[in-house]
Amino acid sequence: MLKRWEELPDYMRVPEVRPYYDILKGRKLSLLVKRVFDFVAAVILLLILALPMAVIAVCVKADSAGPVFYRQERVTTCGKHFRIHKFRTMVSNAERIGSTVTVSNDSRITRVGSKLRRLRLDELPQVFDVLEGNMSFVGTRPEAVKYVEQYRPEYYATLLLPAGITSEASIRYKDEDRLLNAADDVDRVYVEQVLPEKMKWNLESIRRFRFLRDILTMFRTVAAVLGKDYS
Repeated sequence: MLKRWEELPDYMRVPEVRPYYDILKGRKLSLLVKRVFDFVAAVILLLILALPMAVIAVCVKADSAGPVFYRQERVTTCGKHFRIHKFRTMVSNAERIGSTVTVSNDSRITRVGSKLRRLRLDELPQVFDVLEGNMSFVGTRPEAVKYVEQYRPEYYATLLLPAGITSEASIRYKDEDRLLNAADDVDRVYVEQVLPEKMKWNLESIRRFRFLRDILTMFRTVAAVLGKDYS
């Protein structure tokens, strides 16, 4: 899962990233276990969730015109671009009429979409991204390309590993949309204020990376969805 330093993109081979790389290089067994777990767990979950996902797909399609899935381009390991799988929770032309970041009272969110977002059920199709190796169950949430292009050098350390469905940062910022409600310029506030705070957690998670910590984060995610506040 971890490429040789010389194989990383030029923009990632910077002094700010090297300490994180060296930490992960010393934890190859945990990285291997992490990938095996991701694949096996994704297969099992896909079998369990196939029927519920089919029901959700029908509800999404019946609620508003447009595709079932939202396939925005995101960034994962070593800057690779991929099209994420999520159930569509907004009107089909949402990106053309607003910001990439969503606020809680966003008029683009559909009726079914608001329920899916509250319970994070819109994330279920990302099991396909885990199977493809573009994502992991735990890791830095995949950002849109335009935000990655504004990364500080140290932030590129989060691209050493696959993007994740959940993370410590996403647990603590699960109500991120509400934080952006009052912003006049949502994109600017996200890049200048929210993203740096999330990156503190993301980078700390790399420094303290252990497979068992990933498992703990998954349990904490379930608790957060059920209402526990970690902010």
